[in-house]
Amino acid sequence: MSLHPTLQPYADAWNHSVEAISELVQPLVEADWNRRTPCPGWSVRDVVSHVIGLDSEMLGDPRPIHALPRDLFHVTNDQQRYTEMQVDVRRHHTAPEMTSELEYMIIRRNRQLRNESREPAAKVRGPLGTELTLEESMRRHAFDVWVHEQDLRAALGRPGNLDSPGAHIARDVLLAELPRVVAELAQAPRSSAVVIDVHGPVEFLRTIRVDYQGRGTLETAPALGPAVTLTLDWETYVRTACGRVTPEAVSDRVKTEGDPDLAAAILRHFAVTP
Repeated sequence: MSLHPTLQPYADAWNHSVEAISELVQPLVEADWNRRTPCPGWSVRDVVSHVIGLDSEMLGDPRPIHALPRDLFHVTNDQQRYTEMQVDVRRHHTAPEMTSELEYMIIRRNRQLRNESREPAAKVRGPLGTELTLEESMRRHAFDVWVHEQDLRAALGRPGNLDSPGAHIARDVLLAELPRVVAELAQAPRSSAVVIDVHGPVEFLRTIRVDYQGRGTLETAPALGPAVTLTLDWETYVRTACGRVTPEAVSDRVKTEGDPDLAAAILRHFAVTP
């Protein structure tokens, strides 16, 4: 019994990020747990609570029975209410309670992963009663935990791991959303191309081509005469695509060439995380 080779990179990325989170929060004094993070509405404690909640659900633990307060301004839909449950139930937990629960969860999840023998295509439980494959679940999970590691680093002034295993999974998750952003949401013209040029710890250049039927595809080949080229650094790409900053707040870090209206529309729809 061992983890399928397709799943191993996601397990490794999760482990790298969750151990980094544990290392970041172990020495924190009580006041540091209340620091605001770039994740809307969440403190350091809230982000760690969310990570614990994500993994407890991966373990198959029952969800908490808990009534959310009515005054949570950042909770506006069913998905957010579902996610907030694991967070709000821990809002009064002390620093030692948080770190001990995190450590225990890491031990349990590592044991689960060591014994995981299911195929990548096996169906597992997702949020709000949905079903998805084990591979997609683990990929999304590795992405989420890495993004939240970055939230904590920003809040605590401890930058790092922008090129870790989780960063490369985040790149692939975010790139997969670009055809929808460009073709469907920004309504790029048919038979046009948009180039995204990212530099920094994780570098890539990708072309989103929109065919004559208005469908977008992601390609590695550069485009000649694209309608728009966006050039930005990796950290800005992640923060914008994950809704941590508005395009206006980082306009000095994003270079746009080509059709200004289309560039603005793409950036307006750039945030793809729920």
